[in-house]
This record gives sequence, structure tokens and C-alpha cells, in this order.
Amino acid sequence: MAGDRPPVNASAFWEALYASSQDGWELGEPAPSLVAWLDGGGSFAPGARVAVPGAGRGHDARLLARRGYVVTGFDFAEVAVAEARRLAERDGVSATFERLDVFALKPDFGHAFDAVWEYTCFCAIDPDRRPEYARVLHDILKPGGSLLACFYPLRDGTDGPPFPVSRAGIEATLAPYFDILESGPPQASPERRRGLEWLVAARRRAG
Repeated sequence: MAGDRPPVNASAFWEALYASSQDGWELGEPAPSLVAWLDGGGSFAPGARVAVPGAGRGHDARLLARRGYVVTGFDFAEVAVAEARRLAERDGVSATFERLDVFALKPDFGHAFDAVWEYTCFCAIDPDRRPEYARVLHDILKPGGSLLACFYPLRDGTDGPPFPVSRAGIEATLAPYFDILESGPPQASPERRRGLEWLVAARRRAG
């Protein structure tokens, strides 16, 4: 039941998890699925402007910036954004991080990006808001823009975060806004997430 879910729509919920070191989603490094995709020849347009919603400490955003993309990471939690900025400065990586609710991106970032990388934001938001989130991703992308997403965790149930996902649910959520070009298990996953991830490459529909 939605009423029984943790208050994931409030930034204070995530701030408290960071403060109490309950950030179990933190890998401490870029997502293996993204690394494998890039190393395997995957790419966006040269110099593409890429959004990373739910960027956390910015490991994926810094990786994409090192690969030549113009990257903006977004996160709800002030502590995550501060740490992402610190790590980018430490590494000498040019990436921008903004503290914003991902559901409020359209006014300032409508049609602003060539591509989006999604990982563990979809499973962190209230599942009832997934269609709204898909619309946000559509709205911040330029026409024909790319969505690369690694969805997790593929399992039954309703508890979370991370809230479970299904292949059918992913396709149904994306269908109004994106054409799925490829989908399948990623080439690499963290050990504890093997068999639970699903990589999707999609293109934003016009309109």
C-alpha cells in the first residue's frame, strides 16, 4: 500500500539515511553496467550534454565527464550534492551537480540534454510516480535524445527502497515517451546485484 511506504518523496528521508550511514545503494565507484557499456563501444554523441538524475556522490557523473561528456548530476540530498562536488574537485573533473527534486526539472531544464543515464533513481522514487518520472526524462531530453538506463532490482514484492521493478513494468512505463532500441542484462553488475539488473537503451519520442 502506498500509505505504508517510507516517505521517499521528502528530502529529509534521504538526508537521514546518509547521516546514519544507511546508504546501502552506494557502490563507491561508477556502476559496472555503465563502465562495461562505455568500454564495449557504447557512446552518446561527441560532447553530448548528459543528465544523471539521482546522482548521489557522483561516481557515474564523473566517469561520463572523464569520457568527454558535459554532465549535470541531480540529487535530492544536500549531503550527496556536497560530496559529489567535493569529489569532482578532488579528481579535477568538470561536472556540475544541482540539488533539485527530479520531478521539478522541466522548468529550468526542458529539452536541455542530449542523453540521460538512469541508475537507482527509478527504484528509489515512489512507484506510483514512475510514469511521472518517465515524462520528466522525456521533457528534459531534446527530441531524439537518448536514454540509457540500468533498472534494479528485478524481483517480486512491493517493499523498498529500492522498490522492485519488472521487465513488463519498465516497458509499460517507458512506452508513452520512448522507443526501446535494445534491452537485456548488462555486461557487468555488482556482485550482490547480479541477475537483478536490466539495461535499456531507448530514444525519446517526438512530442
